[in-house]
Amino acid sequence: MAAFDYVAVDEKGRKKKGVMEGDSSRQIRQSLREKGWFPLEVDAAKEKSNKSFFASAGPSITVNELSMLTRQLATLVSSGMPLEECLKAVAEQSEKPKIRSMMLAVRGKLLEGHSLAKSFEEYPKAFPHLYRATVEAGEHSGHLDAVLNRLADYVEDQAATKKSIQMAAIYPVALITVAIGIVIFLLNSVVPKILETFITSNQALPRPTQALLAVTEFFQSYGIYVGIGVVLLIGFNIWWDKKPTRKKKKDAVKLTVPLIGKMIKGFNTSRFASTLSTLGSSGVPLVEAMGIASQVVTNLVIQERVQEATQKVSEGSALNQSLKETGFFPPMMLHMIASGEASGNLENMLERTAQSQERNLKDLISTMLGLLEPLMLIFMGLIVLIIVMAVVLPITQMNSLVG
Repeated sequence: MAAFDYVAVDEKGRKKKGVMEGDSSRQIRQSLREKGWFPLEVDAAKEKSNKSFFASAGPSITVNELSMLTRQLATLVSSGMPLEECLKAVAEQSEKPKIRSMMLAVRGKLLEGHSLAKSFEEYPKAFPHLYRATVEAGEHSGHLDAVLNRLADYVEDQAATKKSIQMAAIYPVALITVAIGIVIFLLNSVVPKILETFITSNQALPRPTQALLAVTEFFQSYGIYVGIGVVLLIGFNIWWDKKPTRKKKKDAVKLTVPLIGKMIKGFNTSRFASTLSTLGSSGVPLVEAMGIASQVVTNLVIQERVQEATQKVSEGSALNQSLKETGFFPPMMLHMIASGEASGNLENMLERTAQSQERNLKDLISTMLGLLEPLMLIFMGLIVLIIVMAVVLPITQMNSLVG
């Protein structure tokens, strides 16, 4: 039995969309006609996604959706329900058609005899390699419910970290946006009208006023080109990152930037350690877990070094020594990993060191954003002061001439 997406018209002429399970599209069409609906489209869930440009990867879902889906599935599996019924219940629970369609399609693959991890392979954008490898380890160990709960914790932690950083950045970003908007508005609308009187009087203007006029004229004449240039720069940056060799060069430069480089190192090393802990505690062998965990490292320079460390571990080197040779992992993390290897409690130590690194990273980001707010206020104050001086100085000069 497979899942089919349908589009039909009901007896009142309203278009209806949904997902139904059946043995064939003909059976689905017949079921719709029995309800008094006229079927317009009936496609197998996977086939329908193949009509899109990014079809091979299937639909994508947000981190929050994946977290909720995983937690629901873990709870149902823990209750002792058959796996196919768990998938059906999760599909029915979802309010989004794409998730219902996807979960029913996964259930269809499961009913065909595939494992859950193999069934998830149909949707790599929704269920990344890390997710599928962890599920496969849970299936092999016979503790799928525990592994799913651990996986849900991991996804939720990643989502919470990302959300906390985004929330902390909202105010500074909004402040910068408003500041830029006010400056552009003043330079294009207010300032030219105020200074028009002084320009027509043909009197010599003070240097601040001349500079402000020059800036205003520049934005009025070339502002649209500046906007186009910014868009082109963003497009060039996206194009540049598409080729790994080019992106690697940019990633290497990022690591040399003060504070930014430290943040990148902290983010990637903590994420690697957290992922390695999740995979290891789920029963994935260390070398395989390192190979999978290296894929969550976004900086290509660090990723390459981690992959080299994976090769060394596969050849018999200790994990802490191999990671030390990368040059990116902090000493405290390496000491805790070495302690975990010696005590046989590596997964727990990896989790603790990842949590410690994430706390340090959050503190660093909070400090940087906290400093950014007063700096932006000072910057705005200076801009306003310059504009006021450029307007007031000619008035003062004119009054002195009249007097």
